[in-house]
Amino acid sequence: MLQDLKGKKVLLAITGSIAAYKSAALCRSLVKLGADVKVIMTPSATKFISALTMATLSKHDVHTEVVSNESWNNHVKLGLWADIMLVAPCTATTLAKMANGIADNMVVACYLSAKCPVWVAPAMDLDMWLHGSTKHNLKLLQSFGNHIIPVGYGELASGLVGDGRMAESEDIVESLSGLFQKKNDLGNRKVIITAGPTQEDLDPVRFISNRSSGKMGIAIAEECADRGAEVVLVLGPTSQRSHHIGVTTEHVRSAQEMYEAMNAHHGTSDISIFAAAVVDYCPASVANKKIKKKDDDMAIALERTIDIAATLGKSKSDKQVHVGFALETNDEMKHAQGKLTRKNFDLVILNSLRDQGAGFQGDTNKVTILKHNSEPIQYPLKSKRLVAVDIIDELVGFL
Repeated sequence: MLQDLKGKKVLLAITGSIAAYKSAALCRSLVKLGADVKVIMTPSATKFISALTMATLSKHDVHTEVVSNESWNNHVKLGLWADIMLVAPCTATTLAKMANGIADNMVVACYLSAKCPVWVAPAMDLDMWLHGSTKHNLKLLQSFGNHIIPVGYGELASGLVGDGRMAESEDIVESLSGLFQKKNDLGNRKVIITAGPTQEDLDPVRFISNRSSGKMGIAIAEECADRGAEVVLVLGPTSQRSHHIGVTTEHVRSAQEMYEAMNAHHGTSDISIFAAAVVDYCPASVANKKIKKKDDDMAIALERTIDIAATLGKSKSDKQVHVGFALETNDEMKHAQGKLTRKNFDLVILNSLRDQGAGFQGDTNKVTILKHNSEPIQYPLKSKRLVAVDIIDELVGFL
């Protein structure tokens, strides 16, 4: 549910992307919820949407240059004025300039002066989004404490289909609404969360793993921290990181290491969330030297890894809550219902690889939440950050 934003000061920065048309609806929605919105634009942004349009919607003058009409537009004052700065859309060029402090336009000058949280909604074509330089700049921005709004999946301006679309304005407004909402419904609770893959060694250079990125678990960890919980994130080997001040991260590699980290905290936890994609089988023996290629085939003997959720589920008290995940490719509901009972879960979050935009590595997900003696609750495709909100809302309702 959207919260009243009355009195909240939003500095909306628009850069030169075809997605700039979404900024009009975004501005209008924020104003309608009571926010005081001031707009700044890069010169190239005005080729996609006019400053007059944004001035009319925001009811404030729009600045496109640091210096205009022989006067200085005070970017420092704007940066200090805002409760939040929102760059939407943010092109690859502006992303690079923000990451490297190149203040050659009004948007980056305000960004470098801002003392408020900064949220960035990237928008670019698929190849640009996937390029290593873009990923590097995103990590830099996140390391500075900025929040990246996940891109959407769909048809792009080039005609390609994939990631890179700016998030829809209603999703961005919902995210900001949740940011300003003062929730403390997980206060005084300890939450432990697994996320990412595990790796099981075959020899010194090879291992068995899966495609999990850890994005969903990290989003849940940050949502729990936003709502007052003490959060321990047990994270498998992934390039993803949480920079949230309220999340303590413990890094692990194997299923056994993940179990030991979870077991160390389980006795003092209120809520355990098993979001990691733990490898089910590991090599029965690990070679101490690289296994050399031979002319004939090779068979690898595998044995079960520890089932972390099921093992800890046996020692779960009546006061503890366990939340599990089920990523399936067939008979989804049957398998998820089985996990609910077999692993002593209170809730199971089901997603299917058959749903476009759901599953590993992407920035979106589509889930169904299952509980005992209740009808499954289905949610539409959303950013993983918003999926995390839905999951924790349901968890809080259960509590």
